[in-house]
Amino acid sequence: MISRKNASISKFIIHKVGNKFNDTKNAFSEKVVDFDEASYDLMLPFLLRPFASTVQSHRFNHHANISLNEINNYTTQIFNEDEAFIEVSKHIVMHLYEQSTSANIKTGDVLIVLFEGIEFNDITTNALGVFKIESKVNFFQTYLENNSYDVLVQKGINSKKVDKGCLILNQTDEEGNIIFSVDNNNYDAQYWINQFLNIKYADDSNSHTQQYLELCKDFSTDILKTSYGIQEQNTFLAKTIDFFKENEVVNVERFKDELFEEDKYKNEFDDYKKSFEGEMNLVIRNQFDVAERVVNKEKKKIKTDIKLDTNIQIKLDIDAPDASTEYLERGYDEEKKMHYYKVFFNAEN
Repeated sequence: MISRKNASISKFIIHKVGNKFNDTKNAFSEKVVDFDEASYDLMLPFLLRPFASTVQSHRFNHHANISLNEINNYTTQIFNEDEAFIEVSKHIVMHLYEQSTSANIKTGDVLIVLFEGIEFNDITTNALGVFKIESKVNFFQTYLENNSYDVLVQKGINSKKVDKGCLILNQTDEEGNIIFSVDNNNYDAQYWINQFLNIKYADDSNSHTQQYLELCKDFSTDILKTSYGIQEQNTFLAKTIDFFKENEVVNVERFKDELFEEDKYKNEFDDYKKSFEGEMNLVIRNQFDVAERVVNKEKKKIKTDIKLDTNIQIKLDIDAPDASTEYLERGYDEEKKMHYYKVFFNAEN
């Protein structure tokens, strides 16, 4: 995660990117934006806010040589050549345009921004931001005409969230530049991450934890929920989070031993893990350190409600993984020809 409390914008330019598929053209600015105080004070947090809660970082990738990664080269030029900012920003937009090979990919405004004073892991550095604004919202504008106020509808950028954005720090580790990325219009998972930026997750505990939790969530949905029901799915997810909270290091074999009593579940998990790795083009480590921040973030996303078609919901506590097994019993009533849940308790709160 980054801190923006001492951050500032040193250079900012806006271009428009078209769509190569339907032959809409790019449009380029020739000057950087000269902000007034009000627009600057709104723009700075708008651009950096999404990265304040991002725990996973990326690194540049290329199948042959990292020096052939286009955004890597453009970023290096901007960091090292002060006068190259405007021209190189156009090259970034042209590279983005070349990846627009589908009718689904939207045109939009591209903001290229050079930041100063970005804080990450107790280091202060500058950073390059690339943002794509794909959707605009309607808003009312009032105006005075002939001594009376009237209203019209205009379109503008929603200042609450960025559609797509990346922040490339002028700070490296053994894997290269540290990069953060957000994508709130995730209509094409390959377009922004793989085709335009060509980046991969960093080889660290954050990524290892995230990948394993994604595996567990998908397994719970595709296998457990489908074959054994929602109660089984939710119990597994609660026990998974509990395991990650109780252990500083995850060992895959120990994880399976603690979560699955029967070998058939272990075998299903192993088979699913292999297919997951193939689909995601990754290899999940058999042992890795747990990133607590990732666990806490993913825990908030997990829903453990059982919604019934009789307008009744049962909410399971994710922090009590054994409660579902001990105090919730599922059955079938032959007389009513309906499934039921029996809940045991001592007192109502």
